[in-house]
Amino acid sequence: MRKVIGTTGVLLLSLMEATACTSLLVGRKASVDGSVMISYAADSHALYGELYHWPAATWPKGALLDVVEWDTGKPLGKIPQAEQTYNVVGNMNEHQVAITESTFGGRPELVDTTGIIDYGSLIYITLQRAKTAREAIRIMTDLVKNYGYYSGGESFSIADKNEAWIMEMVGKGVGNKGALWVAIRIPDDCIAAHANQSRIQKIPFNDKENCLYSPDVVSFAREKGYFKGKDEDFSFAKAYCPYDFSSLRGCEARVWSFFRRYDDSMSKYEAFIRGDASKEPMPLYIKPDRKLSVQDVQSVMRDHYEGTSLDMTKDAGAGPYKVPYRWRPMTFKVDGQEYVNERAIATQQTGFVIVPQMRNWLPDALGGILWFGTDDADMAVFTPVYSSSVAIPESYRVGNGDLLTFSWTSAFWIHNWVANMAYGKYSYMIKDIRKVQQELEDAYQQAVPAIDKAAAGLYAENPAEAVKFLSWFSTTTADQATARWKQLGEYLLVKYIDGNVKKEENGKFKRNPYGLPVYPDFPGYDEAYYRSIVQSAGERLKAE
Repeated sequence: MRKVIGTTGVLLLSLMEATACTSLLVGRKASVDGSVMISYAADSHALYGELYHWPAATWPKGALLDVVEWDTGKPLGKIPQAEQTYNVVGNMNEHQVAITESTFGGRPELVDTTGIIDYGSLIYITLQRAKTAREAIRIMTDLVKNYGYYSGGESFSIADKNEAWIMEMVGKGVGNKGALWVAIRIPDDCIAAHANQSRIQKIPFNDKENCLYSPDVVSFAREKGYFKGKDEDFSFAKAYCPYDFSSLRGCEARVWSFFRRYDDSMSKYEAFIRGDASKEPMPLYIKPDRKLSVQDVQSVMRDHYEGTSLDMTKDAGAGPYKVPYRWRPMTFKVDGQEYVNERAIATQQTGFVIVPQMRNWLPDALGGILWFGTDDADMAVFTPVYSSSVAIPESYRVGNGDLLTFSWTSAFWIHNWVANMAYGKYSYMIKDIRKVQQELEDAYQQAVPAIDKAAAGLYAENPAEAVKFLSWFSTTTADQATARWKQLGEYLLVKYIDGNVKKEENGKFKRNPYGLPVYPDFPGYDEAYYRSIVQSAGERLKAE
């Protein structure tokens, strides 16, 4: 989602935070089971977390498709509809093609306000038309070439059951239809990420199998004065979205926090991600020191820089309950000096978070799983939604509430309710949340092989029955998870009401022999927080 280049790094950081996302990529030989995985946190203060669905369809010749901007709902125009479109669940289709994004904005003069295709439409139209990642790249670039690109600079993760790509795209400005772009395949044994900053540096022009690009990607930069030099020295990022303080501290730092978990040598980039653009940039991808599971990717999406010098629980801003969040805006001033809040992968304003998993050893109807959750990834529950599903869980349904309408059957609202309680007493409540979260997600991991097996048996005899079965499993699982999360919220409210902690015994709140609640515990605060109180108001609060 959108980030715009401003006049200073701090201004950029504030603008970037309005709608900013994180995407991770894992090649099939870098995963424990041979699956390709990507991830996406759709982070926006104005996005409602719901699961989109476009059923497969056949369209009459001459049919038109209305293009509506994803961020605002603004009608942009009409384009010819494809004769055949595929089933799409969220950001993944029935052929195990998945596409996610993060916006880097880039140079504002390159935005074409006359274009018809915005980045969101580019994703969801393509998912309805593509059977492979390479076909998706062709469709996406053809769409903007033919109808104009309406958005700013974007990084796209584009993956199928065999390979994963990062494609970066910027417009050419008003009056120049089309886009400048480059797509690089991530090696099968590597991992990659992008987080609101262009990451493609030098382009391997001669590697036609693993690198695709627009023919004018270098010449256009020369014409505009963004680049001087030989083609082999050209950097897409430096030309179209040069580094500044905010793009390093607020964006590249998230990539670093992912990479550092799987490569100890990443510590050498700490000065770079802290804002020193003169240092060597991080690579587009790395070979991890161990293979990643679905649970590993889900865990990274919950990252707040724990275990690093940017750990958000280690300064006074975390408060007495070690809250790894900072309310917006992203910057603040004290005595005329401007400061920044850290921007972690997990953030409070997430609409939905996903981990698409593509498995090439299964038929497409069985192979694609969209692990889907709503709200803050740290406190989301990733439930398995098979990408062939033809039904959407009630708890994820479009229209079950919205950002201004609360619903007790909406996963988005239930998770926000729990999370907003936890933000006030994080160090206590997160332990209870993790317990339920892990129980649910572990159960899904254990269930999926049995569901695969049962679906495979049905598929061999009647593919439609297999899809029906997988749709039932996906919807039932999600709705049950939402109901369980509501129970968790009720439990947290009772246990921690008024700053106390209820006593428990054998999984139940403790009562005295006469049936009344026993007196709760008063945990108070830790020593560090009491010291901060003494430093600010000690004389007034002295007991004698």
